[in-house]
Amino acid sequence: MSKISLVVTDVDGTLVNMKKQLTPGAIAAVQRLHDAGIAFSICSSRPPFGLRAMLDSLKLKLPFGGYNGGAIVEPDFTVVEQTLMPPDAVKLAVEFFQKNGIDPWLFVGSEWLIANPDGDHVDLETYTISTPPTVVPKFEEKHFQAVGKMVGPSKDHPKIARVVDELQAAFGGRAHAARSQAYYCDVIPPGISKGRLVQVLAERVGVPREEIMVLGDMENDLEMFRNAGFGVAMGNASDAVKSIAQAVTLTNDEDGFAAAIHRHVFGD
Repeated sequence: MSKISLVVTDVDGTLVNMKKQLTPGAIAAVQRLHDAGIAFSICSSRPPFGLRAMLDSLKLKLPFGGYNGGAIVEPDFTVVEQTLMPPDAVKLAVEFFQKNGIDPWLFVGSEWLIANPDGDHVDLETYTISTPPTVVPKFEEKHFQAVGKMVGPSKDHPKIARVVDELQAAFGGRAHAARSQAYYCDVIPPGISKGRLVQVLAERVGVPREEIMVLGDMENDLEMFRNAGFGVAMGNASDAVKSIAQAVTLTNDEDGFAAAIHRHVFGD
C-alpha cells in the first residue's frame, strides 16, 4: 500500500454515527490528518448547505462535495462547479416516485421542496441538514428548474431498491439514480458522481491516484472507490461497496472511520 496523501470520505453512514453526529473520535482522527499534512475532504448526498454545521469541527481547507458531487464548493461556499438536473428528467422522476407511492423531494438553491410534510423521513432530513422544508401545494413545471438533486424517501427499503433500478432504466441516460441510504433513492444529473470530487481534489493538491484513500458505505460511493488507490468500506456498508473495497473497517456506530484512519493511514 502506498502512502496516503489525500483522504476523501462519505458523510452519512460513514463519517457520522447513526444519530448523524460527529464523534469525538472522528474529529480527532481528522485533526490527526491535518497535523500530518494529509489533505482531507468530504463528499455527501446532502446539499452543501446541509453540511454547514460540521465544517468548523472538521476544519476543512479544501473544496467539498454536495449532491453526490453535483455541487463542489469551497469551505466558504464559493461554487467551484455545479451541474443541475434536466427539467424533463425531474418531471419524469416526480411522476415515477408518485406512481410508486413515494413523496419526492426537490433540492433547489438553498431550499428543499416537498409536497407532503407528513411523508416518510421528513423529520429525519430536517434534523440531518438543520433546515426545514419549503412545502408547496403540488409540484409544477416551475419547480423543475434549477434542481440540484432529488430524493425519493421511503420506509419500505425493498421498494427503494426496486425503484432505483426501474428509474435508472427509465431515465435512458438523462439522469442517474442510486441509493444513498437504504431508505433514500437519490437522483442526480447525468455524468455526476462522487468520483468527480476525488478527481478535482487530486488535481488541486497534486496527488496521484495510488495515494488517495476513500471511505464509504453505499452504492453512491462506488465512483469514489474507482477513482482512488485504496478504498475502505464501513462495517455497515452494502455488499456492493464491500466487494470493491480494499479493506473493511468497523461500523459507523463503532467509530469505524476513526479506526480506518489510524490503521490504514498511520499504521497503528
